[in-house]
Amino acid sequence: MLPPRQQSRVGGLQTSLSLVSSDPRLSPEEPRSNSDNLHESPTESASSRETWPTGNAIAVKKMENGKTEIDIPEQSVIRRVSSADKISLQDIAREKVDIICEKMHHLPEEFLEELKNGLRVILEGGNGSQHREEFFILQKLVQSRSDLTAKTLIRAHRVQLEILVAINTGIQGFLHPSISLSQTSLIEIFVYKRCRNIACQNQLPADDCTCETCTNNNGFCNLCMCVICSKFDFEVNTCRWIGCDLCSHWTHTDCAIREQLICMGPSVKSGVGPSEMVFRCQACSRTSELLGWVKDVFQHCAPSWDGEALVRELDFVSRIFHGSKDTRGRKLFWKCDDLKGKLNSGKVDAKAACRAILMVFQELEMDSPKSLENAESERLIAPQEACNRIAEVVQEAIRKMEMVADEKMRMFKKARLTLEACDRELADKAREAAELKLDRQKKKSQIEELERIVRLKNAEAEMFQLKANEAKREAERLQRIALAKSDKSEEEYTNNYLKQKLSEAEAEKQYLYEKIKMQESSRVSQSSSGGDPSSMLMYSKIHDLLYNVPPKGDSQSNDCHPFRSNP
Repeated sequence: MLPPRQQSRVGGLQTSLSLVSSDPRLSPEEPRSNSDNLHESPTESASSRETWPTGNAIAVKKMENGKTEIDIPEQSVIRRVSSADKISLQDIAREKVDIICEKMHHLPEEFLEELKNGLRVILEGGNGSQHREEFFILQKLVQSRSDLTAKTLIRAHRVQLEILVAINTGIQGFLHPSISLSQTSLIEIFVYKRCRNIACQNQLPADDCTCETCTNNNGFCNLCMCVICSKFDFEVNTCRWIGCDLCSHWTHTDCAIREQLICMGPSVKSGVGPSEMVFRCQACSRTSELLGWVKDVFQHCAPSWDGEALVRELDFVSRIFHGSKDTRGRKLFWKCDDLKGKLNSGKVDAKAACRAILMVFQELEMDSPKSLENAESERLIAPQEACNRIAEVVQEAIRKMEMVADEKMRMFKKARLTLEACDRELADKAREAAELKLDRQKKKSQIEELERIVRLKNAEAEMFQLKANEAKREAERLQRIALAKSDKSEEEYTNNYLKQKLSEAEAEKQYLYEKIKMQESSRVSQSSSGGDPSSMLMYSKIHDLLYNVPPKGDSQSNDCHPFRSNP
């Protein structure tokens, strides 16, 4: 008989949120009926759902000094993102990995957190059928893509990978801010190589199981998932889960009742005699007894239950043995119904009810056919019978030792797989570090090359600046020389022109002087011969004009030159 189902939790987180199944074939809206002779179980009970903490839970950290610190999200300034740069959940589910990764690297952390919050709201299903349809559309887009492989997802952005895994599995725990899995683990979960239960995280198939259920169901883990609905939860030490004694696969009690796997059958131990309530495992098609299973669960776990938990467990036992036709099963069913009524009415407390149900199990053990047979044969035992009983005891001890050895071997395999996973993750990290180092060296060489080019261009610019300055100075010098030569030629031209005009004026003056002189001589000759006063008057006027007017060359020097003006 397997021990009660036990499973460690991650970080002590409470489980109160129902999530969508990752298997589209298992729709929570499809009702299923039980057999006519069994008590009906809920179509979708709490034990057949995958659960995870609510998205708005406040993270609590334990400090080194024993105190606790409550992490409250800090208010931060949200940078605006243009509409062209924004991406949606549909883009992530539809577009190529490289394109979305490149866009996410340029987006602020606040926008990426808003994307995760939006997907968490859809997974919570607060808007009913609308959110359910949105999720099915996203999941169909992701699961229909053939490019999402381990090789392509290794280049994905961290948030992009978390969103893809959450869409593919339907579990919002991968978006929880206090849970951080390695990129390798997320990729293995996406490609169904690792259990999607964050509290389990075993490599698949678990324990190298080769049964049809583990082989054909992608992502199925026989250590934490139900064989029928392929879902998991964090309920332990309870009758909500039934384990197979032979293949160690687990099944929800509700699922087993719904699929009519709990029914009357021959005794598991002897194979003959009166029938009893048995559980037929869907994975291996073999049966396990239920009365001994329920008794072990109550003996180990009932003392720690409160009244509400005890009522729930008694209700499970009542539904398990509702269709029982043997005496012990009917007696247990009646006693459970009686104790439920007394607990609900407050006639008995939880401790008294626990003692009462344990007493019932002892009475049923005494009423078993094997106990009656042992009581009758106690009086006289033949030597051969004694030897046979001793052999049975030895065989039972050997069987238990083999079970312990198998459990140890299973733990060893699990530890080995965990070590191999750590080695692979370490190798991946080393490879990523080497790639980052090569990329850094490449960037460094590129930066050095750019700096060298910048220095060369600066030197060329300085050289061209020097040549430009020299050309400017040479042009200024030539301009000064040209101005000096122009001024000198102008002055020489002016002097030559003035000298020429002066010589012309002197020649004209000499000509007039000679002419006047000739006229004087002629006048003298005329006066001597008896000249008139009018001729004397004309002679005096000509004399005044000739000797009193300024030189003609000075007054007409500028007017007589037809080609240039005096500067």
